[in-house]
Amino acid sequence: MFEQTYQMIMAALEDLIKVVAQLRSPEGGCPWDLAQTPQTLIPYVIEEAYEVAEALRSENKEAIVEELGDLLLQVVLQAQIASDRGDFSLQEVAKGITAKLIRRHPHVFGDIEVNSTEEVRENWEKIKAQEKGETTTQLLSYQLKRYLRSLPPLVASEKISSKAAKAGFEWENIEGVWEKFHEEFHEFKAALATENKEHQQAELGDLLFTLTNIARWYELDCTEALQGTNRRFIDRFTLMETFADRPLCEYTLDELETLWKRAKAELAKP
Repeated sequence: MFEQTYQMIMAALEDLIKVVAQLRSPEGGCPWDLAQTPQTLIPYVIEEAYEVAEALRSENKEAIVEELGDLLLQVVLQAQIASDRGDFSLQEVAKGITAKLIRRHPHVFGDIEVNSTEEVRENWEKIKAQEKGETTTQLLSYQLKRYLRSLPPLVASEKISSKAAKAGFEWENIEGVWEKFHEEFHEFKAALATENKEHQQAELGDLLFTLTNIARWYELDCTEALQGTNRRFIDRFTLMETFADRPLCEYTLDELETLWKRAKAELAKP
């Protein structure tokens, strides 16, 4: 049974690889695909990753399958472009991640024993540091800079504050975090009274960073929270447009508020 499933998976992957290779072929290929570079595809990689996340949240199996396929296409396409240039191939990508997984799971593929997921994580970080030739004294700052470069700002803030806290750079209690929040809030308001945009931006950033720390103390996910708010806003706005008998721009602010409350109440129903 396993062998049959394996063969079917490999056949499907081969078909995808052949299709992408044809799209990139100078003879009869697609002009759009031929014009792409690793850099021009960056927005699509990010977009598809977010769409996979949204599909997973929805728990819609068809959507998950489709979005994972779109993300897989980005991997295969990047590898094909690299292969066209003689840089590397999809085979090297697959071999590299396979070897990495084996190295970083010595409790599965070696003789290391672990008793918790936390020990697994700690071993992973140690092995990762060794692979990159890092020392324990430079590891934290290196990680923080990597988060800054590679992650969306909100996610990076969560990672940076979490890593700093584990290194001991942490408040003694939640009251200290709330005091910091109020301090940053007042500094942000004071900055808004000036005309210095750079200063305003800096204070806004400090305030948002403090909010991510509050979320961390309460074990909340900032990205999930904001994503939920965005989704609820759109759902309510959609209902507002459904209830409206003319363009929303023709309504007064009070009328819009009434529509908003109606939509909110409607969505709150079981």
